[in-house]
Amino acid sequence: MSKRAVVLLSGGLDSATVLAIARTQGFECFALSFRYGQRHVVELDAAARVAAALGAREHRIAHVDLGWIGGSALTADIAVPKDRPLEKMSAEIPITYVPARNALFLCYALAWGEVLGAHDLYAGMNALDYSGYPDCRPEFLQAFEKMADIGTKAGAEGHGWKVRAPLIAMSKAEIIKTGISLGVDYGITHSCYDPVVADKIALACGRCDSCLLRKQGFVTAGVTDPTRYV
Repeated sequence: MSKRAVVLLSGGLDSATVLAIARTQGFECFALSFRYGQRHVVELDAAARVAAALGAREHRIAHVDLGWIGGSALTADIAVPKDRPLEKMSAEIPITYVPARNALFLCYALAWGEVLGAHDLYAGMNALDYSGYPDCRPEFLQAFEKMADIGTKAGAEGHGWKVRAPLIAMSKAEIIKTGISLGVDYGITHSCYDPVVADKIALACGRCDSCLLRKQGFVTAGVTDPTRYV
């Protein structure tokens, strides 16, 4: 049996690149996305496009209702911050942080991985252009690995878990260059936190943190940005 991996796939620029990297590293990839009450649920359409384009063996969407928890501009009736300076983004934890989201998502990936016999979990966390999210840090991923080794049947039987975050030390421009070298079509991805849907087409706002980081990444990389903005 070929080596398998579960890849967290949001449909955004980072996760698309991670899926391409996992495939290049020889993994049979099982992509996992989430419908969690996010305002930018159109990202799931992008995730489906990316999974198909990059040859995921299977793509599943898990339903996890985080809307009742609230506390985030992505899941509650709270305005998404716009036009923030890039240098401010990593200086504080923004209101777009969703409480414990990455921990929950990785737990679902862990559970599916046990069933699949896939002990490698791929995720798009990034410690440079990470918008201040604490669950995108290397320390968090290392702690999750330890928990997985201790708290699962696979771990107890000696099958160590690896949370792979190949983008962790890359800038957005480096991520884009890597993805292009691996054949990623960023025109089918979606990153915007607050999109506008017009004629069934999701247009990026161009002003939220995610859009600004994405825009700057393409500029720095010297690559034409294929994103459709409002």
